[in-house]
Amino acid sequence: MIGSLAMFMYGMKTMSEGLEKVAGERMRSILAAMTKNRVMGVLSGILITALIQSSSATTVMVVSFVNTGLMTLTQSIGVIMGANIGTTITSWIVSLVGFKMNLANLALPLLAIALPMYMSSKSKWKNISQFIFGFAILFLSLKFLNESAEDMKLNELVANMLSGISCDSFWVILLFVVVGAIVTMIVQASAATMTITLMLFNMNIPGFGFEQAVALTMGQNIGTTITAFLASLSTNTQAKRTALAHMFFNVFGVVVFLLIFYPSCNAVNWFMTDVLHNTNEMNKLSAFHTAFNIVNTLLLIWFVPQIEKFVCWVLPQKKDDEESDFRLKHISKGLVATPELSLLEAKKEIANFGQRCYKMFGMVKNLLTTTDKDQFEKEFNRITKYEKITDNMEVEIANYLDDVDDDGLSREAKIQSQKMMKTIGELESIGDSCYNLGRTLNHKREQKMDYTPEQMGHINAMMEIVDKSLQKMNADLERAEGTPVDFDKTMQIEKDINDFRKLLKETNIKDISADKYDYSLGVLYMDFINECEHLGDYVVNVVQSSK
Repeated sequence: MIGSLAMFMYGMKTMSEGLEKVAGERMRSILAAMTKNRVMGVLSGILITALIQSSSATTVMVVSFVNTGLMTLTQSIGVIMGANIGTTITSWIVSLVGFKMNLANLALPLLAIALPMYMSSKSKWKNISQFIFGFAILFLSLKFLNESAEDMKLNELVANMLSGISCDSFWVILLFVVVGAIVTMIVQASAATMTITLMLFNMNIPGFGFEQAVALTMGQNIGTTITAFLASLSTNTQAKRTALAHMFFNVFGVVVFLLIFYPSCNAVNWFMTDVLHNTNEMNKLSAFHTAFNIVNTLLLIWFVPQIEKFVCWVLPQKKDDEESDFRLKHISKGLVATPELSLLEAKKEIANFGQRCYKMFGMVKNLLTTTDKDQFEKEFNRITKYEKITDNMEVEIANYLDDVDDDGLSREAKIQSQKMMKTIGELESIGDSCYNLGRTLNHKREQKMDYTPEQMGHINAMMEIVDKSLQKMNADLERAEGTPVDFDKTMQIEKDINDFRKLLKETNIKDISADKYDYSLGVLYMDFINECEHLGDYVVNVVQSSK
């Protein structure tokens, strides 16, 4: 039975991941277009979760989007509300056909159809085959699950367990809610625990009626929030707030329905039996599951701003989240969505990498104007620290991209990942150049030399051109997807740097010959100018690799 349950979870995961890969880009477009207001956010959550058959996958994806800044906290709350409704589709599939039709006869031919697709060199067909594999395995597992339950005489076991307690007691109902929450937290798949609940309910076990099955279902709505919570552990504060909003939404719904537990059960019974004339008990349970999430959404959709204020109050913004130098801001090391969507996190982190390099360049500019010894040492120590930061960022982003690549990327995404690898290497070189500039200024100070006013004028002019180059680079790294890169402008700035450096090199030789300053100062002067030119080359490489 445990093996059948594992097979069900694997089938669900495989099917979900296959669909996410097929619709990865479209899914992002849907979210961008449909989260403009809270109602559209709910609809997008329903649509995506109905497609990928996993509210956990949707909420993890949403946490990831908030972490990268692609979605606001307000938008995420609406999508999560919709995800809770969309996930009820799974229980309807199971209750309508899962235990009634022998889908194993359909599953095997589906696996045969998927096999040649899996062997295709095109990633699109591979992803479609992954979805079909998952779908087939899912319904094979339902057959095995049902057979193993009958072989174990699970109905008798559960009936014996419940024989000694008064199942109509409200305290027992609360116990079932707790059990449903705990089991779902352990399994981390509400679809799996919902399937088991439907299976038990279908066995007509004495003491396990509609109310007890409903209580288990309500508990599962709390337990399923653990996945998003785990995904948010290593993310920024906004992403943690998203996971907290998900938990609050589901817990609030359970508390409200517990206050009107028996009337709500009677209402669903009346609607299904007297209005729809549907006497199928499993359909009644699926109807309650859907009604619970729809009513909860209708109650809370008007209070999204208040929910946002509440989670912001519970999780206030820490200064460290904004000012921490070593912590990656957008890449989370918890649970992530599909590899395709994980590249969004890497793209955002690379843009953050570029901003840190620019901040480091600003420290070099401060060194040029600092005359106080203690202030100079403090700023140079900051540059040294940032040089280590850039080294660490390169390694961490590269490891992340490598992990994503191992999970299986499409051919297009692999090309994008390789470009990102090259970009972070060039950004790390920019960090090294900034450190070399600071080290040159430190050597000049240790040798008690000062640049002449004319040299300082030339250095400031060169720094301004390099500054313009870095700003253009960061604008390209942060550009919206699909926006073209003006590479000609980058090359023009690089040409200005090269021409100016050539001019200064010739002028430096003449000035030394004219005894305007000695050779040692000229060397330190040209070391600085040459490093600026190297930095410009790295900027060109970054822009070229990010095209």
